Parts: sequence; C-alpha cells; structure tokens
Amino acid sequence: MNYILYDDPLTRENLLPLTFTRPIATLRVGILTLAEKWMHHLGTSVSYHTASYLQEKFPLVTAEDNVYINATVCPTSSLTKAVKALQQGQALYQGEQLLAYRHKEASPQHLTVVSTTTPYRIVRHLYDIFTYNGEEIAADFMLLTAGRESQPITDLHTIVYHPEKVFIEEGASIKACVLNAANGYIYIGKNAQVQEMSVLQGNFALCEGAVVNIGGKMRSNTTIGPYCKVGGEINNCVLTGYSNKAHDGFLGNAVIGEWCNLGADTNCSNLKNNYSNVRLWNYPTKTFMDTGKQFCGLMMGDHSKTGINTMFNTGTVVGVCSNVVGGSFPPKFVPSFSWHKGDALEVYQLAKAFVTAEKVMQRRKKTFTAVDQQILQYIYELDHP
Repeated sequence: MNYILYDDPLTRENLLPLTFTRPIATLRVGILTLAEKWMHHLGTSVSYHTASYLQEKFPLVTAEDNVYINATVCPTSSLTKAVKALQQGQALYQGEQLLAYRHKEASPQHLTVVSTTTPYRIVRHLYDIFTYNGEEIAADFMLLTAGRESQPITDLHTIVYHPEKVFIEEGASIKACVLNAANGYIYIGKNAQVQEMSVLQGNFALCEGAVVNIGGKMRSNTTIGPYCKVGGEINNCVLTGYSNKAHDGFLGNAVIGEWCNLGADTNCSNLKNNYSNVRLWNYPTKTFMDTGKQFCGLMMGDHSKTGINTMFNTGTVVGVCSNVVGGSFPPKFVPSFSWHKGDALEVYQLAKAFVTAEKVMQRRKKTFTAVDQQILQYIYELDHP
C-alpha cells in the first residue's frame, strides 16, 4: 500500500504560522515529527498531500492503492494496525473525526465507515504541540530505543538519576552535568552535546546535533530539535529544528519553528498575573481565542528573530520572517514579514529576508533553494499583494 499523510484544511489554518512553511505531518511533537512517527510504525516511507504552494518541496506520491492518513493524528501500535486493516473504499473514524481512508482518489464520494473508540492524540491547535509533548517524548523513546543499548556515560563528573530511563545515541558528548530522569525519559540524539553545569529533567529530548550550552536549565516536557543551540531556562517547549536560544532568558510553553534566533536575555511570559486562561491569535478567525490553558507562551514561525532583551507577553504569536527588537513589549500578534521597532511595525522587505535566510542556512551547510524562495514569496504576498 502507498501511504499519504494529508493536511486537514481547517486544522492547517489553526496551526499557522508553523504550517505556512510545512505540511502538518512535519511538525515535531515529542522526539520525532508526525511523519517520522508514522514511518516508524508503518515500516515504510510516506508522502504528503498539502497546500499547493508547498507541494514541490514536499512531494505527493500516488498509486492505484492509496491509504490517506490524517496528518494531525499521533500514531500508536493499535491505530497502525487498524489503518493497515482498511479495505479498499473503507474509512476509519473516531466519532466524527476521520482518521484514515483507503482509496485510489484523494476525495472519494462514497466510503464505508469503520469506527474505533480508542482515544488518540490529535494535534488541532498550536498549544496541543507543547501539551502533548511530554507524552509523545515517552512514546517516541520506547519506539526508538526498543531492543537497543544506550551508549555509556563515561564522564566521571556527570550525575544520572534513573539511568534506565536515559538513552544516549552514538557520538553524543556529555560533560559535568545532571540528568534527572526520575519523572520521565531523557533522550540524547546522535552527535548532540550537553555542556558543563547543565541540568536536564525528563521528559526531555535533545535531537541530533543539538547543543545545550554551559549552565542550561532544561525543564520537563521539552524537545530541542535537530541542530538547535540552547541555553538559559526552557520549560515544556518544542524547538522544531535549526533554531537558537543560546543565551540566558526564559522560554516556557512555547513552540518555535526552524531557522529562528532568540537574542540574549529574550524572555517570554507563559502565565498571566491574574492566572486566567491565555488567549492566542487564531489565523482563520482573525481574533484572539481562549486556549483554555493557564500556561501558554510564544508561538513563532520560521526565520523569525529577536534582539537582545526582548520581552514577550503571554500568548504571543509571531509569523514567518519577522524581527522583534527594542525595549517595549511587541503586540501579541506580529504578522509575517514585520519588523517591530519600539512601538512601530514596519514591513520587512522580501529581498532582505532572502539575503538573511541564505546566510543563516549557509552557516548550517544548508541551501536556501529557489523553492524555498517561492514559498516565502507566497507567504509575503498574502499580506503584501
């Protein structure tokens, strides 16, 4: 069978600004992206059915026999079994939620309903990413480490609590730090680094090539994506990949895209002074909506940056390719391609954004391709036709 992870259009809108630049399936929740989870469970590759302007970068592969899987769903062994058991023309539902269907066409007219009552984690909103992150770290830990042996920790000055819940991949470097897995799992990826005097609390994931700088305080339910560099205090956050928060400052209950940089002493509130629910900008309704969450911090799209000493209010959303600098709080919604200076918002010109993106990606030996340019231009033209 040919497996395709498809974007639910309304959910994709709710997950902006992160889904401006990627299909839903490439969001990271836990150690792995949603697509990586499905590939592990299915034992085969997948392709993407996403917005047309993203399709060239994330190709769709179709065949005579396709299984379309809702990309918002976090897979489990039982769900994978149910998906694999689908017959041609059948659709798997949980209540009114479509989970998967098997058909030659992407939008078939008639499907036979197969129901399941087993609960699954479904990523419908931005805050679901950090809400589910601890549980998904634990699930991914079991998936990635089953039947494998961790690399040993040979550093004499590193303290490990509950080493049976710690897994170290090949090439990782750990020096004079504390790994406390008493309340959850700790996963250290290939060639990752944990520098001196850092403290890591499970559940925690440090993905391939990522670095925790000297004295980093990594609190529970946090994922540091591939090739990120982090420091200061981070709590219940997901950094998707290739982004930096290298210095002191607090980041809590936040989701950060790729190629972002948070300047030294950037601080982000995640709790209101009156302890009321946090309201978060919602792209489809163009309003601030109640998250139902007491804790909710910064949501930032790809290629956005902050200057030193930047302060964010609780529940701030920053779009793609935006810059936030200056001493005052920015608005709780900063649109894509904006430059915030003091109390003013200016347009960040597309050509200048291209130059910066190319330089940033070159530093990590990645190419800013013509397709990447086309995607950013499409996003720019949404607000600047």
